[in-house]
Amino acid sequence: MTRPRVLAVIPARGGSKGLPGKNTRPLAGLPLIAHSIRAAALTEAVTRCVITTDSEEIAAVAREYGGEAPFLRPVQLAADDTPMAPVVRHALEWCERQEGQPYAAVLLLDPTSPARVPQQLTDAAERLFANDGLDGVISVSEPTFNPVWVGVRGGASADAALERYFEAGTGVTRRQDVERFLRINGNFYLWRSDFVRRLESSWFDEGRHAGVEIPESQAFSIDDDYELRLIEALIVAGVINLPWLEGT
Repeated sequence: MTRPRVLAVIPARGGSKGLPGKNTRPLAGLPLIAHSIRAAALTEAVTRCVITTDSEEIAAVAREYGGEAPFLRPVQLAADDTPMAPVVRHALEWCERQEGQPYAAVLLLDPTSPARVPQQLTDAAERLFANDGLDGVISVSEPTFNPVWVGVRGGASADAALERYFEAGTGVTRRQDVERFLRINGNFYLWRSDFVRRLESSWFDEGRHAGVEIPESQAFSIDDDYELRLIEALIVAGVINLPWLEGT
């Protein structure tokens, strides 16, 4: 049987404010964006991988490390407040026009979440295509703390008392007694192409998704220098293993 065609899209806009130049910052000897490129290359389910960026510099770095940056993202899709839906749709439509054939799904790999296992991405694709009722498969993980019983609000001012954020935590005194909590961690998003074409703003509210659970140690999202240094330390310590670095 012919494997369904999957387009991996790596979004790498220039002009980051939290960590300037973050997409090309070095991590474990490679620019941050290169880790997503290498992960896609090792994923059997991926047919093609493209970088969508508005930056010639990022495009050049991506190409240097084996990535494909065949177009520059339009200015109107590169603002600070641009949602991801039209960015992914633009990349999908560009590739389909160029190739003259459709893709079955789109795999979004944000460079700021570099700790990926290629087999998990292939497993997600197999799960999506095995269930016609799903619009997407998303990575989730169990955080190191459960917000249901420790989450609070208020208390910022001297005369304000803390309140529970979740009513489900009322009366709970031990973490073992609260229902298990999973979070969307941004490691990967896999969507059917027809869902991407009709998506307006909120994928969570507009579609039906399954979750693939990954370890919380993979669930990093690098938005500042502290997080970059922390994940590098975990890689050096062997807590996080990146298969494309083996033997280097």
